Amino acid sequence: MKGLVITSRGIEDIAALEVKELVEAKAVVEDGCVVFDLKKLEDLCLLCYKGQSFEKVLLLFDSFDFKEDILSKIKKAVSKVKFSDWLNKKTTFRVSCKKFCNDDISSEELAGDVGALIIDTIKKNKKYKQKVELDDPDITFFVFVNGHKAYFGIDFSGRDLYKREYKLFAHPAALRSTIAYALIRIGGLGKKEVLLDPYCHSGEIPIEAALFVTDFPVNYYSKEKFSFLRFKPLKKFDFDKFYKDIDKKITKKGMINCFDSKVTNLNAAKKNAKIAGINKILNFSRIDTEWLDVKIDKGSVDKIVTHVPEVTRMTDPKMMEKDYAEFFYQADFVLNKNGKIVVISKGGDLLKKVAKDKFKAVSEREVWSGKQALQVIVLSR
Repeated sequence: MKGLVITSRGIEDIAALEVKELVEAKAVVEDGCVVFDLKKLEDLCLLCYKGQSFEKVLLLFDSFDFKEDILSKIKKAVSKVKFSDWLNKKTTFRVSCKKFCNDDISSEELAGDVGALIIDTIKKNKKYKQKVELDDPDITFFVFVNGHKAYFGIDFSGRDLYKREYKLFAHPAALRSTIAYALIRIGGLGKKEVLLDPYCHSGEIPIEAALFVTDFPVNYYSKEKFSFLRFKPLKKFDFDKFYKDIDKKITKKGMINCFDSKVTNLNAAKKNAKIAGINKILNFSRIDTEWLDVKIDKGSVDKIVTHVPEVTRMTDPKMMEKDYAEFFYQADFVLNKNGKIVVISKGGDLLKKVAKDKFKAVSEREVWSGKQALQVIVLSR
Protein backbone atom coordinates (compact mmCIF):
# COMPACT_ATOMS: atom_id res chain seq x y z
CA MET A 1 0.00 0.00 0.00
CA LYS A 2 1.02 3.58 -0.62
CA GLY A 3 0.04 6.78 1.14
CA LEU A 4 0.09 10.36 -0.12
CA VAL A 5 0.05 13.67 1.71
CA ILE A 6 -0.56 16.89 -0.18
CA THR A 7 1.14 19.98 1.19
CA SER A 8 2.16 23.51 0.21
CA ARG A 9 4.89 23.71 -2.41
CA GLY A 10 8.18 24.52 -0.71
CA ILE A 11 7.56 22.60 2.52
CA GLU A 12 7.47 19.05 1.12
CA ASP A 13 10.59 18.15 3.14
CA ILE A 14 8.81 19.17 6.34
CA ALA A 15 5.82 17.01 5.42
CA ALA A 16 8.18 14.08 4.76
CA LEU A 17 9.84 14.63 8.15
CA GLU A 18 6.46 14.62 9.87
CA VAL A 19 5.39 11.42 8.10
CA LYS A 20 8.60 9.75 9.29
CA GLU A 21 8.10 10.96 12.87
CA LEU A 22 4.43 10.01 13.14
CA VAL A 23 4.25 6.66 11.32
CA GLU A 24 7.92 5.70 10.86
CA ALA A 25 7.60 5.62 7.09
CA LYS A 26 10.24 6.72 4.64
CA ALA A 27 8.74 9.31 2.34
CA VAL A 28 9.64 10.33 -1.19
CA VAL A 29 9.34 14.06 -1.85
CA GLU A 30 7.54 15.09 -5.04
CA ASP A 31 6.26 18.47 -6.20
CA GLY A 32 3.52 19.56 -3.80
CA CYS A 33 3.19 16.16 -2.15
CA VAL A 34 4.92 13.25 -0.45
CA VAL A 35 4.51 9.55 -1.27
CA PHE A 36 5.30 6.86 1.30
CA ASP A 37 4.96 3.14 2.00
CA LEU A 38 1.95 2.38 4.15
CA LYS A 39 1.98 -0.40 6.76
CA LYS A 40 -1.66 -0.15 7.88
CA LEU A 41 -4.69 2.05 7.19
CA GLU A 42 -4.71 3.31 10.79
CA ASP A 43 -1.48 5.19 10.03
CA LEU A 44 -3.42 7.45 7.67
CA CYS A 45 -5.88 8.15 10.48
CA LEU A 46 -2.97 9.15 12.73
CA LEU A 47 -1.61 11.51 10.07
CA CYS A 48 -5.05 13.14 9.75
CA TYR A 49 -5.37 13.56 13.51
CA LYS A 50 -1.91 14.88 14.36
CA GLY A 51 -0.29 16.10 11.16
CA GLN A 52 0.33 19.85 11.08
CA SER A 53 1.88 20.22 7.61
CA PHE A 54 -0.69 18.31 5.56
CA GLU A 55 -3.55 19.63 3.44
CA LYS A 56 -4.82 16.19 2.46
CA VAL A 57 -4.01 12.63 3.50
CA LEU A 58 -4.78 9.94 0.93
CA LEU A 59 -4.66 6.22 0.47
CA LEU A 60 -2.96 6.22 -2.92
CA PHE A 61 -4.36 3.85 -5.53
CA ASP A 62 -2.25 5.02 -8.45
CA SER A 63 -0.05 7.80 -9.79
CA PHE A 64 0.98 8.42 -13.37
CA ASP A 65 2.50 10.87 -15.82
CA PHE A 66 0.40 12.12 -18.70
CA LYS A 67 0.88 14.44 -21.66
CA GLU A 68 -2.59 15.23 -22.96
CA ASP A 69 -5.38 12.72 -22.30
CA ILE A 70 -5.56 12.45 -18.53
CA LEU A 71 -8.97 10.76 -18.57
CA SER A 72 -7.73 7.65 -20.35
CA LYS A 73 -5.01 7.26 -17.71
CA ILE A 74 -7.49 7.78 -14.87
CA LYS A 75 -9.88 5.28 -16.46
CA LYS A 76 -7.11 2.69 -16.31
CA ALA A 77 -6.42 3.60 -12.65
CA VAL A 78 -10.12 3.35 -11.76
CA SER A 79 -10.38 -0.08 -13.39
CA LYS A 80 -7.73 -1.43 -10.99
CA VAL A 81 -9.58 -0.43 -7.81
CA LYS A 82 -11.53 -3.08 -5.90
CA PHE A 83 -14.45 -0.83 -4.99
CA SER A 84 -16.27 -3.60 -3.10
CA ASP A 85 -13.66 -3.21 -0.33
CA TRP A 86 -14.87 0.35 0.23
CA LEU A 87 -18.43 0.62 -1.04
CA ASN A 88 -21.73 -1.17 -0.75
CA LYS A 89 -25.15 -0.25 -2.15
CA LYS A 90 -25.86 2.23 0.65
CA THR A 91 -22.46 3.99 0.62
CA THR A 92 -22.47 7.53 -0.77
CA PHE A 93 -19.45 9.04 -2.50
CA ARG A 94 -18.10 12.07 -4.29
CA VAL A 95 -14.98 12.90 -6.26
CA SER A 96 -12.93 15.99 -5.45
CA CYS A 97 -10.03 17.38 -7.43
CA LYS A 98 -7.13 19.76 -6.93
CA LYS A 99 -5.18 20.90 -9.98
CA PHE A 100 -1.98 22.85 -10.58
CA CYS A 101 -1.75 22.80 -14.34
CA ASN A 102 -2.91 24.74 -17.36
CA ASP A 103 -5.30 22.77 -19.53
CA ASP A 104 -8.81 23.03 -20.88
CA ILE A 105 -10.59 20.95 -18.25
CA SER A 106 -11.48 22.47 -14.86
CA SER A 107 -11.21 20.74 -11.49
CA GLU A 108 -15.01 20.48 -11.31
CA GLU A 109 -15.25 18.94 -14.79
CA LEU A 110 -12.49 16.44 -14.07
CA ALA A 111 -14.12 15.46 -10.77
CA GLY A 112 -17.43 14.92 -12.58
CA ASP A 113 -15.81 12.80 -15.28
CA VAL A 114 -14.00 10.63 -12.73
CA GLY A 115 -17.23 10.23 -10.78
CA ALA A 116 -18.94 9.00 -13.93
CA LEU A 117 -16.12 6.50 -14.52
CA ILE A 118 -16.54 5.13 -10.99
CA ILE A 119 -20.31 4.80 -11.40
CA ASP A 120 -19.90 3.03 -14.75
CA THR A 121 -17.26 0.67 -13.37
CA ILE A 122 -19.38 -0.34 -10.37
CA LYS A 123 -22.52 -0.65 -12.50
CA LYS A 124 -20.69 -2.97 -14.88
CA ASN A 125 -19.25 -5.16 -12.11
CA LYS A 126 -21.96 -5.04 -9.43
CA LYS A 127 -25.10 -4.23 -11.46
CA TYR A 128 -26.19 -1.23 -9.38
CA LYS A 129 -25.68 2.55 -9.53
CA GLN A 130 -23.57 4.02 -6.74
CA LYS A 131 -25.19 7.01 -5.05
CA VAL A 132 -23.46 10.40 -5.25
CA GLU A 133 -23.60 12.83 -2.30
CA LEU A 134 -21.75 16.12 -2.75
CA ASP A 135 -22.26 17.70 0.67
CA ASP A 136 -21.57 14.95 3.21
CA PRO A 137 -20.54 11.69 1.50
CA ASP A 138 -19.43 8.55 3.28
CA ILE A 139 -16.26 8.49 1.19
CA THR A 140 -14.40 10.93 -1.05
CA PHE A 141 -12.22 9.84 -3.94
CA PHE A 142 -9.55 12.42 -4.72
CA VAL A 143 -7.61 13.40 -7.82
CA PHE A 144 -4.50 15.56 -7.40
CA VAL A 145 -2.97 16.92 -10.60
CA ASN A 146 0.32 18.81 -10.57
CA GLY A 147 1.84 19.68 -13.93
CA HIS A 148 1.88 16.48 -15.97
CA LYS A 149 1.55 14.09 -13.03
CA ALA A 150 -1.68 12.87 -11.43
CA TYR A 151 -2.52 10.93 -8.27
CA PHE A 152 -5.73 9.04 -7.51
CA GLY A 153 -6.85 7.79 -4.12
CA ILE A 154 -9.19 8.08 -1.13
CA ASP A 155 -9.26 11.23 1.01
CA PHE A 156 -9.07 9.92 4.58
CA SER A 157 -9.92 13.22 6.28
CA GLY A 158 -12.76 14.27 3.98
CA ARG A 159 -11.91 17.94 4.50
CA ASP A 160 -9.12 20.49 4.07
CA LEU A 161 -6.73 19.89 6.95
CA TYR A 162 -5.05 23.29 6.65
CA LYS A 163 -8.33 24.94 7.71
CA ARG A 164 -7.81 24.93 11.45
CA GLU A 165 -10.77 24.85 13.84
CA TYR A 166 -9.07 27.45 16.04
CA LYS A 167 -8.60 30.05 13.32
CA LEU A 168 -11.72 32.13 13.91
CA PHE A 169 -10.06 35.51 14.48
CA ALA A 170 -7.76 36.03 11.49
CA HIS A 171 -5.39 38.89 10.72
CA PRO A 172 -5.27 40.13 7.08
CA ALA A 173 -1.65 38.96 6.93
CA ALA A 174 -2.36 35.62 8.62
CA LEU A 175 -0.29 32.69 7.38
CA ARG A 176 -1.72 29.36 6.31
CA SER A 177 -1.34 27.25 9.46
CA THR A 178 0.54 24.47 7.67
CA ILE A 179 3.16 27.04 6.63
CA ALA A 180 3.30 28.51 10.15
CA TYR A 181 4.10 25.01 11.44
CA ALA A 182 6.69 24.46 8.73
CA LEU A 183 8.54 27.61 9.81
CA ILE A 184 9.19 26.30 13.32
CA ARG A 185 10.47 23.00 11.89
CA ILE A 186 12.64 24.82 9.33
CA GLY A 187 14.16 26.65 12.28
CA GLY A 188 14.75 23.35 14.09
CA LEU A 189 12.77 24.20 17.22
CA GLY A 190 13.38 21.66 19.97
CA LYS A 191 10.54 20.76 22.30
CA LYS A 192 12.37 22.22 25.30
CA GLU A 193 13.55 25.38 23.57
CA VAL A 194 12.28 28.93 24.00
CA LEU A 195 10.55 30.51 21.00
CA LEU A 196 9.64 34.14 20.39
CA ASP A 197 7.28 35.59 17.79
CA PRO A 198 7.39 39.39 18.17
CA TYR A 199 4.86 40.01 15.35
CA CYS A 200 2.30 37.33 16.18
CA HIS A 201 -0.63 38.84 14.19
CA SER A 202 -3.43 36.33 14.91
CA GLY A 203 -1.13 33.80 16.54
CA GLU A 204 -0.61 31.05 13.94
CA ILE A 205 3.12 30.58 14.53
CA PRO A 206 3.01 30.46 18.37
CA ILE A 207 -0.10 28.26 18.33
CA GLU A 208 1.41 25.75 15.90
CA ALA A 209 4.61 25.78 17.96
CA ALA A 210 2.66 25.13 21.16
CA LEU A 211 0.78 22.22 19.55
CA PHE A 212 4.10 20.76 18.43
CA VAL A 213 6.03 21.03 21.71
CA THR A 214 3.13 19.70 23.83
CA ASP A 215 2.18 16.85 21.44
CA PHE A 216 -1.35 18.25 21.48
CA PRO A 217 -3.19 16.86 18.42
CA VAL A 218 -4.15 19.65 16.06
CA ASN A 219 -7.57 18.00 15.55
CA TYR A 220 -8.20 17.18 19.21
CA TYR A 221 -11.55 18.97 19.20
CA SER A 222 -12.76 17.57 15.87
CA LYS A 223 -12.31 13.84 16.38
CA GLU A 224 -15.79 13.07 15.11
CA LYS A 225 -15.44 14.95 11.82
CA PHE A 226 -13.16 12.57 9.92
CA SER A 227 -14.42 10.56 6.97
CA PHE A 228 -12.33 7.55 7.95
CA LEU A 229 -14.71 6.86 10.86
CA ARG A 230 -17.28 5.64 8.31
CA PHE A 231 -14.95 3.57 6.12
CA LYS A 232 -15.91 -0.06 5.54
CA PRO A 233 -12.40 -1.55 6.16
CA LEU A 234 -12.18 0.29 9.51
CA LYS A 235 -15.69 -0.57 10.74
CA LYS A 236 -14.42 -2.78 13.59
CA PHE A 237 -11.45 -0.60 14.53
CA ASP A 238 -11.51 0.77 18.11
CA PHE A 239 -11.20 4.52 17.51
CA ASP A 240 -11.89 5.36 21.17
CA LYS A 241 -8.74 3.50 22.18
CA PHE A 242 -6.88 4.93 19.16
CA TYR A 243 -7.57 8.51 20.26
CA LYS A 244 -6.97 7.76 23.94
CA ASP A 245 -3.53 6.26 23.26
CA ILE A 246 -2.48 9.35 21.31
CA ASP A 247 -3.95 11.88 23.73
CA LYS A 248 -2.22 10.42 26.79
CA LYS A 249 1.10 11.68 25.36
CA ILE A 250 0.02 15.33 25.69
CA THR A 251 2.26 17.40 27.97
CA LYS A 252 1.69 20.83 29.49
CA LYS A 253 5.17 22.26 29.12
CA GLY A 254 6.33 24.87 26.66
CA MET A 255 8.18 28.17 26.44
CA ILE A 256 6.41 30.02 23.65
CA ASN A 257 6.30 33.84 23.64
CA CYS A 258 3.47 35.39 21.63
CA PHE A 259 4.08 39.15 21.33
CA ASP A 260 2.64 41.97 19.25
CA SER A 261 2.54 45.76 19.46
CA LYS A 262 -1.20 45.93 18.68
CA VAL A 263 -3.89 45.07 21.21
CA THR A 264 -6.27 43.86 18.50
CA ASN A 265 -3.70 41.37 17.20
CA LEU A 266 -2.89 40.07 20.66
CA ASN A 267 -6.56 39.65 21.55
CA ALA A 268 -7.13 37.69 18.34
CA ALA A 269 -4.13 35.46 19.13
CA LYS A 270 -5.40 34.86 22.69
CA LYS A 271 -8.87 33.87 21.48
CA ASN A 272 -7.48 31.56 18.80
CA ALA A 273 -5.09 29.95 21.29
CA LYS A 274 -7.94 29.33 23.72
CA ILE A 275 -10.01 27.67 20.99
CA ALA A 276 -6.96 25.54 20.11
CA GLY A 277 -6.71 24.46 23.76
CA ILE A 278 -3.11 25.54 24.40
CA ASN A 279 -3.47 29.16 25.63
CA LYS A 280 -2.16 28.31 29.10
CA ILE A 281 1.33 27.48 27.90
CA LEU A 282 1.70 30.64 25.81
CA ASN A 283 3.17 33.83 27.22
CA PHE A 284 1.24 36.77 25.74
CA SER A 285 2.48 40.35 25.84
CA ARG A 286 1.58 43.61 24.08
CA ILE A 287 4.95 45.17 23.49
CA ASP A 288 6.74 47.20 20.84
CA THR A 289 9.77 45.50 19.33
CA GLU A 290 12.12 48.18 20.68
CA TRP A 291 11.30 47.12 24.26
CA LEU A 292 12.06 43.41 23.90
CA ASP A 293 15.32 43.79 25.82
CA VAL A 294 13.31 45.03 28.81
CA LYS A 295 10.81 42.16 28.70
CA ILE A 296 13.17 39.26 27.90
CA ASP A 297 16.49 38.34 29.52
CA LYS A 298 19.65 38.54 27.45
CA GLY A 299 20.44 35.32 25.57
CA SER A 300 17.34 33.51 26.85
CA VAL A 301 15.67 32.80 23.49
CA ASP A 302 16.58 29.85 21.25
CA LYS A 303 14.50 30.66 18.17
CA ILE A 304 12.75 33.72 16.76
CA VAL A 305 10.16 32.73 14.17
CA THR A 306 7.98 35.45 12.73
CA HIS A 307 6.11 36.97 9.81
CA VAL A 308 7.76 40.38 9.67
CA PRO A 309 5.86 43.52 8.58
CA GLU A 310 5.79 43.77 4.81
CA VAL A 311 7.18 46.54 2.63
CA THR A 312 4.22 47.87 0.64
CA ARG A 313 3.38 50.88 -1.53
CA MET A 314 1.87 52.48 1.56
CA THR A 315 4.99 52.20 3.72
CA ASP A 316 8.01 54.48 3.81
CA PRO A 317 11.06 52.30 2.91
CA LYS A 318 13.29 54.32 5.23
CA MET A 319 10.93 53.79 8.16
CA MET A 320 10.68 50.08 7.38
CA GLU A 321 14.46 49.84 7.23
CA LYS A 322 14.60 51.52 10.63
CA ASP A 323 12.05 49.04 12.04
CA TYR A 324 14.00 46.09 10.67
CA ALA A 325 17.21 47.47 12.16
CA GLU A 326 15.53 47.70 15.57
CA PHE A 327 14.22 44.15 15.21
CA PHE A 328 17.68 42.74 14.51
CA TYR A 329 19.22 44.84 17.29
CA GLN A 330 16.74 43.35 19.77
CA ALA A 331 17.17 39.87 18.32
CA ASP A 332 20.92 40.14 18.86
CA PHE A 333 20.21 40.84 22.54
CA VAL A 334 17.57 38.20 23.34
CA LEU A 335 18.96 35.30 21.26
CA ASN A 336 21.54 32.97 22.74
CA LYS A 337 24.81 32.42 20.88
CA ASN A 338 23.43 29.46 18.90
CA GLY A 339 20.05 31.03 18.30
CA LYS A 340 18.36 31.29 14.92
CA ILE A 341 15.90 33.64 13.28
CA VAL A 342 13.33 32.41 10.77
CA VAL A 343 11.48 35.14 8.89
CA ILE A 344 8.86 34.90 6.18
CA SER A 345 7.80 37.71 3.87
CA LYS A 346 6.94 38.46 0.25
CA GLY A 347 10.45 39.78 -0.32
CA GLY A 348 13.62 39.48 1.72
CA ASP A 349 16.21 41.73 0.08
CA LEU A 350 15.77 44.60 2.52
CA LEU A 351 15.76 42.21 5.47
CA LYS A 352 19.07 40.65 4.45
CA LYS A 353 20.58 44.07 3.79
CA VAL A 354 19.65 45.33 7.25
CA ALA A 355 20.59 42.09 9.01
CA LYS A 356 24.08 41.71 7.53
CA ASP A 357 25.90 43.57 10.33
CA LYS A 358 24.64 41.14 12.98
CA PHE A 359 23.24 38.07 11.18
CA LYS A 360 23.84 36.17 7.96
CA ALA A 361 21.38 34.17 5.87
CA VAL A 362 22.23 30.46 6.19
CA SER A 363 19.35 29.19 4.06
CA GLU A 364 16.52 30.50 1.89
CA ARG A 365 13.53 28.92 0.21
CA GLU A 366 10.36 29.85 -1.61
CA VAL A 367 7.07 28.67 -0.13
CA TRP A 368 3.73 28.87 -1.90
CA SER A 369 0.50 29.75 -0.14
CA GLY A 370 -1.94 28.98 -2.94
CA LYS A 371 -0.68 31.14 -5.81
CA GLN A 372 1.27 33.53 -3.55
CA ALA A 373 5.03 33.03 -3.32
CA LEU A 374 6.63 33.81 0.04
CA GLN A 375 10.31 33.91 0.93
CA VAL A 376 11.61 32.12 4.01
CA ILE A 377 15.03 33.13 5.31
CA VAL A 378 16.93 31.48 8.15
CA LEU A 379 19.56 33.68 9.80
CA SER A 380 22.21 33.07 12.42
CA ARG A 381 25.23 34.90 13.76
